[in-house]
Amino acid sequence: MKLLKRLENAWEFWFLFITSIFFFLLRFPSLFEPYWYGDEGIYQVLGMGIRQGKLLYRDIFDNKPPLLYVFYSFFNGDQFLTRLLSLFFGVAAVIAFYYLSKALFKNKKIPLLTTGAFAILFGLPIVEGNIANAENFMLFPIILGGLFLVSQKHFKYKYFLAGLLVGIAFLFKIVAVFDFVAFFLFIIFAKPDLNFNKLRNKGLDAFNFVAGFIIPILLTTVIFISQGAFNDFIKAIFFSNIGYVAYGNKFLIPQGLLILKLVVLSIFIFLVFKKREKLTIPGVFIFLWFAFSLYNAFFSQRPYTHYILVLLPSICLLLGFIFDNSHFRKFSIVIFLVSTVLITQSFWLFTKTKYYYQNFFSFLINPDKVVTYQKFFDGKTPRDYKLAAYIKDHSKKDDTVFIWGNNAQLYKLTNKLPPEKYAVAYHITNYKDGIPLTKKALTKNPPKLIIVMPNVSPYPFTIANYNLKMVIEKVLIYERIF
Repeated sequence: MKLLKRLENAWEFWFLFITSIFFFLLRFPSLFEPYWYGDEGIYQVLGMGIRQGKLLYRDIFDNKPPLLYVFYSFFNGDQFLTRLLSLFFGVAAVIAFYYLSKALFKNKKIPLLTTGAFAILFGLPIVEGNIANAENFMLFPIILGGLFLVSQKHFKYKYFLAGLLVGIAFLFKIVAVFDFVAFFLFIIFAKPDLNFNKLRNKGLDAFNFVAGFIIPILLTTVIFISQGAFNDFIKAIFFSNIGYVAYGNKFLIPQGLLILKLVVLSIFIFLVFKKREKLTIPGVFIFLWFAFSLYNAFFSQRPYTHYILVLLPSICLLLGFIFDNSHFRKFSIVIFLVSTVLITQSFWLFTKTKYYYQNFFSFLINPDKVVTYQKFFDGKTPRDYKLAAYIKDHSKKDDTVFIWGNNAQLYKLTNKLPPEKYAVAYHITNYKDGIPLTKKALTKNPPKLIIVMPNVSPYPFTIANYNLKMVIEKVLIYERIF
């Protein structure tokens, strides 16, 4: 028996080792991508700002919780190092996902299928696994939290640690609240026997889970209160997202589509509750998590690719459930297929995966063809590098520049910060304090160079005391006269 156990453990080790190496190789080209992705550009600017002592949300702004920007600040916004960290988080997520699958499915082959599917989908750029977005970091703590909940091993702080991990994920992006609700309901639904003792135990488990979730959020809130930036913190991560969500969910009334989706979700959750005995614990966990993950992906009703990342773990588990549970197989297949169609029709998928890797290998063979390599990601990327070279040649280290555009990565390429808290034009125009704050900063400390990008709203500030010095691919570069 000991020999069989040892062989099983060795086989498991080699499966995880090979899968992790495979995942690493899928992600490896992402480490060498140019600075091109707009959201990453904002994160990079915030990382530099925090590193230089600016207070998040008050002095430098974006609308996500702080942990993503703190990670970027560790590396001063360096893309290679941040993506390398994201890659290691991805490997950890793959390993944790395997053990989660193993805890849910008795058939030892199913975790191999689900983990392989998860590693491929998360490793390929098809859903932007290559980008160091918040979703890429939050999956690992969420999966690990789920593993604690379904594990047969009982230890004192099991539910508290699960909640703590989901709370940490929330500090990357607030949509982790949907995972929190799914896991909370699982604690309530998991055991059909509802006698007094079981209810008391469920209540205690749920309390520990909620306490674990709240603690990191409370600690973060206390930090911003102590810095006198509580209002900026709350406005950024909560109130600024209300309009964002409302924009795509208007249906008859504001948020009408969101309400409709919530009704559908509630009906589905009610069905899971009614069928919880036949579904068994794995089925309850998978369907609850999948339902809330699907709602999460469609929450803002925007087609952005990386929103699908939150759905990967649960949809891969649903795939495993199809093979594991014959009683609900037809129902599971219908849910899986309908969801897949909805996802592929509603979101932008990266369909050039084959050419992504071809582009990387071509660059390795012909490193002189940098422009061709950069253009693959975005046709405007080579222009940003030209602009960065010009700015570096025509400004000193302490000179400031102002970029009127949505390519914040240009600040990182020149190692400069924006003159005020907003790094991109759409933030300046979308927030009511954007124009007056930026105008005040430009007047108080006129930048050496003003870069006006094409294809954005007209430049709203004065350019008196500036000369047009250069035009690079329709980008206007103004230099201060004195």
